[in-house]
Amino acid sequence: MFSKSKINDPSPRSDAAKPVGGDKPLDASRPAVPTGTDFKAAAPKAKPPASVLSSDLHVTGNMKTTGDIQVEGTVEGDIRAHLLTIGETATIKGEVIADDVVINGRIVGRVRGLKVRLTSTARVEGDIIHKTIAIESGAHFEGSVQRQDDPLNAKSKMAAAASGQPTSSTAQPSPAAAQPAPKAES
Repeated sequence: MFSKSKINDPSPRSDAAKPVGGDKPLDASRPAVPTGTDFKAAAPKAKPPASVLSSDLHVTGNMKTTGDIQVEGTVEGDIRAHLLTIGETATIKGEVIADDVVINGRIVGRVRGLKVRLTSTARVEGDIIHKTIAIESGAHFEGSVQRQDDPLNAKSKMAAAASGQPTSSTAQPSPAAAQPAPKAES
């Protein structure tokens, strides 16, 4: 069923049939590496296109990618991506986190991004934490805007601020905790 390859055959052969390495037989376990000017650098991988969620798609759950997403449908959940484009027909109900966020549609929830852009058709109901922001005339926005140097990794500071807890390690006791408990009557 299997036969021995002629590459390893000790019989004499002409120079045209010799492997690149000279008189040594080719090792089948290692790929042949071109030498000198025959070597060509491998082309870098092309960036994959953005994942598109069409307008007839309704997603319930969180999404996370290191790539790009273009949403045209409805998402109920959090989205994390590199570049996130919210189309005019899209509705997002959840937190959005991306390096680059372009909002053409509707978001109900927090937006965190290095670069956030609200176009004239954007409708945002929630807070925006950003490094840079652009809001076009006609965009609808209800919430607060906060600039941070690193908005993508500031979740712990923001959660503490939202709960009223101090962010430093020198917390003071609350006034209610400083008062002694009332004595029970006998």
